[in-house]
Amino acid sequence: MLVNIESLYKYFNGEPLLKNINLTVEDHETVGLIGSNGCGKSTLLKIITGSEGFDKTPEGFGSVSVSSKATVGFLQQNSGLNSNSTIDEEMHKAFSQLLNVKKQMEELEIKMSSMKGDELDFVSQEYSRLAAYFESRDGYIIDVKIRQVLNGMGFGSTPPDRIVSSLSGGEKTRLALAKLLLEQPNLLILDEPTNHLDFQTLMWLEDYLKGYKGSILIVSHDRYFLNKVCTRICEIENGKLTSYNGDYSAFLVQKKMNSERQLKEYEAQQKEIEKLEDYIVRNKTRASTAKMAKSRQHMLDRMERIEKPTMYVKPPKIKLEYDIEPTKDIVQVIGCPVSVGSGDSEKLLVKSLDLHIRRGEHAAVIGPNGVGKTTILKMIQGLIPHESGNIIWGGNVKISYFDQEHSALDMRDTVIGSVDRKFPRMSELEIRKALGSVLITGENVFKPVSVISGGERAKLCFALMALNRGNVLILDEPTNHIDLNTKEVLEEALAEFKGTIILVSHDRYLINKVADRIIEVTPDGARSYEGNFDAYAMRSEEERKAAEQSEQQKKLERQRQEYLENKQKQYRSKEQRAADAKRRARIRELEQEIEAAEIAIFRLEQEIQEPETASDFSLMSEKCTQLEKLRAQLDEKMDEWAALEE
Repeated sequence: MLVNIESLYKYFNGEPLLKNINLTVEDHETVGLIGSNGCGKSTLLKIITGSEGFDKTPEGFGSVSVSSKATVGFLQQNSGLNSNSTIDEEMHKAFSQLLNVKKQMEELEIKMSSMKGDELDFVSQEYSRLAAYFESRDGYIIDVKIRQVLNGMGFGSTPPDRIVSSLSGGEKTRLALAKLLLEQPNLLILDEPTNHLDFQTLMWLEDYLKGYKGSILIVSHDRYFLNKVCTRICEIENGKLTSYNGDYSAFLVQKKMNSERQLKEYEAQQKEIEKLEDYIVRNKTRASTAKMAKSRQHMLDRMERIEKPTMYVKPPKIKLEYDIEPTKDIVQVIGCPVSVGSGDSEKLLVKSLDLHIRRGEHAAVIGPNGVGKTTILKMIQGLIPHESGNIIWGGNVKISYFDQEHSALDMRDTVIGSVDRKFPRMSELEIRKALGSVLITGENVFKPVSVISGGERAKLCFALMALNRGNVLILDEPTNHIDLNTKEVLEEALAEFKGTIILVSHDRYLINKVADRIIEVTPDGARSYEGNFDAYAMRSEEERKAAEQSEQQKKLERQRQEYLENKQKQYRSKEQRAADAKRRARIRELEQEIEAAEIAIFRLEQEIQEPETASDFSLMSEKCTQLEKLRAQLDEKMDEWAALEE
């Protein structure tokens, strides 16, 4: 057991934020901590790490204990980073202990080079101990581990000598998480780790955490992420913590069952209480039954009351319908580059975009941060211009657009005025009914848009969308700022919508439930995948493995080719050596033959000059013929010798 919390309380301004919290974190488990904003999740993490204190029961009970064997790593914004360091320096700090051992080994190597005898034996033993420790902790692959994690966390193309201070806030958070993963504490505590991560990085992180050797405690609103990595879910609700075995989907099922059971027990107890109270009222004044009534009162006083479960919180109502059926082809985008800025500051995000959205499709547009997904939604609607290519809309299309910045709302207007200006024919009663369906009621309808929360602005936009009755919904991050109840209602409304949806979202749980087609945008263009996010993730993983296999095959083919070339070189080398030996032998033969020919020619020339030969015409003629023949042979041998020497 790494963490054990018993009877923990936490008060703020005299009010309990956390009440009688009991929690254990065992070895090798991943616990997801969930609850509404402000329920105390982050506070509990700070209490566990010792950065914040806690309160006890009135009787003095309450404890938080962390095992002495636990090494705790806690991710907070920009935690553990030195702004003046480089990325590479920060990542190597995660291995400071191992690098110190390596330094000691290098110092011992220098010492051993000048030692002898017993002193050398003693130092060698210490060196062997350090080397075994260094190797057992993968000290020889430190740089490989760093490269693997940096690539996974989206820093593959970032120069390792880049200074930390030059990174954005989101990049610093990702780098802090990368450093924490390299440190490998046996208790990893993560507070909203999925913020600032694109889909590819999220999927890599999920795989990494599923294979993590230690325990993990995670606070996250990312339901898809919780489903992928968690083995247990702990929910804080009304100050109390309840634990559920399994992932997020299992938690939903168990919570519903628990709430239904608790409601039955609560209702049964309420009936029992009502019967007891009725009996007491009717019998406490009669002498013959007063004693029985008093006994019932004691029973009532001692009864441990069952709390009414908070299983029902009135959800908003979002119903999305349309009146006109559009044409089969909703929109076609042909060869459009996507860029932001203008003039010298213009930045090309996508070289050439091709899209084809058909009637009734629920298409989710995904891609890395900064690739221009929001820009694409604005460009296809004509809200921003495109320099080239074509965007062709079908007939009878009526768009309802949800902008994540809520730019369609006038911050100076009131909530009710925002609806009235767009739908002037509606009566105040009809407008208030529409706003009431998304839980904006009472005096809140007269508040300026600028003072209501981001979640209430989103709900106002949903009300406007429903009233607009568009047959094509274009949604840019619709679940930002809204509570879980509203998310679930919105998901159901979008999933049941019969029209066309073009959705940009980081909420993979939403995408998985709503989308039937995934469009992945990259700087080169767009690729389409049929199915929801699970199907996309599976196909994407298959493609990644296929690419790796293809690259491996290419590598093996290159190695095979190099091997054959080396063998050929070796074969040619043997042939060449044999040819060289033969050439040298022939040169030696020729040199001997040339010398013999030169001697023979010299002798013939001497014989021809003798008087006896000169007086004998026949002999002279024979000697001259031999001489010419020898000279011709000598010329041939000299030419062959010269050619071989070259």
